[in-house]
Order: sequence, then C-alpha cells, then structure tokens
Amino acid sequence: MHIVLIGGLWLTGSAWEAVATELAGLGHEGVAVTLPGQGDGAVTATLEEQVAAVLATVDAAPGPVSVVGHSAAASLAWLAADARPEKLASVVFVGGWPAADGETYFGSLEVVDGVLPFPGWEPFEGPDSADLDDAAKERFAAEAVAVPEGVVRATVHLRDERRYAVPAVLVCPEFSPAEAREWIDGGDLPELAKIAELDLVDIDSGHWPMVTQPRRLAEILAAAPSGD
Repeated sequence: MHIVLIGGLWLTGSAWEAVATELAGLGHEGVAVTLPGQGDGAVTATLEEQVAAVLATVDAAPGPVSVVGHSAAASLAWLAADARPEKLASVVFVGGWPAADGETYFGSLEVVDGVLPFPGWEPFEGPDSADLDDAAKERFAAEAVAVPEGVVRATVHLRDERRYAVPAVLVCPEFSPAEAREWIDGGDLPELAKIAELDLVDIDSGHWPMVTQPRRLAEILAAAPSGD
C-alpha cells in the first residue's frame, strides 16, 4: 500500500524517515510530503498550496492510498479525503483531528512577522513531550520550520460529504481512546462523529510518535484499511 505521510506544524518531510523505513520493512511504501513553506525553502505559502502538494502526491500513487496527517495536519489529510474520496483507501489522524468546514486551520499560539515559529517546549510540558529526552528536544527545536501565516490562519473549506465514507483511524498518543470517544460523543469533534468507519488506536507515546515510536506507528499505519 502507498501511504502518504504529512507532518504537523514545524515538521519537514524528514520527520518521517524512520517510519518510512519501518513501513518498507513491512512491505509498504511511505511517501513523506514536502509541504510548501515547511521544508521547500519558501518563507510564504498558503493552505491551498499545501493541499495541492498533498493531492499531487496522492494522484501520483498507483492504486488506493492511505493518507496520514499528524497533529494540525489531520486537517490536510481530511482535505485530501474531501477532494479525492474515491482514491483514498483510508485516512489516519495521528495525535489530532480535522477542523470542520469554516474553522481556522490552527488558531492557537502567536504569529510573529507572518509566521508561526516553534514556541519552545513550555507549551508542551507534560504528556506531549514526556517521552522526548533533552537531545531529542534540541534536535527538534533546531530543525523546526516556522509555518507561514497563510497556512495556520487559513479557513478550512470542505465540500464533498463522501469523505465520511472513507475509513479512518485516530491514533491516540498523549490522550487515550476513551478520552477521544468522550470528546466525539460530547460533540467536540464533529467531523470525526460523522465518519462511518472510525477506529481509535492507542499508542504509548507523546505527541510525536514518529520520533519516539516509529516501529509501532508504522505497524498501526500498515494495518489501516487498504481498499482490498
């Protein structure tokens, strides 16, 4: 299966290298997307340009595709499902969930001089980063790419309700499947609530399992519905 990998805020495609290697060992091809403004050298980009980059990767893959979105990029994965519901075998959200139609892509944290810089580790103290050692945190901060305002403050537009028929998986790192189910049932995650086939899968990690649990994350991704 072709598995398209989309990193969340501040991540470049290189964040998925260990996961892609593990996927190859499991017989799957993991393809990390280089997002405009997040690894291509550009200092400006729009959400539409990032969506176009994801769709280009989806369209280039033969056969059904699983699209994986980490954290805020859950919305990018869901926008791909909205645009290509007939192409996607599954969509996987890792540590995040998609914004609803009309919502802002990412409204938290402060934009500075047209970009959202990595804010340091203080906002992520606790379960988010508990499994990262000091060296890993230093590497992350050094490699973090500020995300253009045109991405984070953009409005999400969803159009095709066939997206709800795409099988989905929510990987739960710093929160539990039980907590996620409570949020869904309580009406806090309306897009997830409408998905016909949604699995909640636990992973023993903080917010960045591609760094701390690449093997286990690859196993989860490989087990996602493949369209066979």
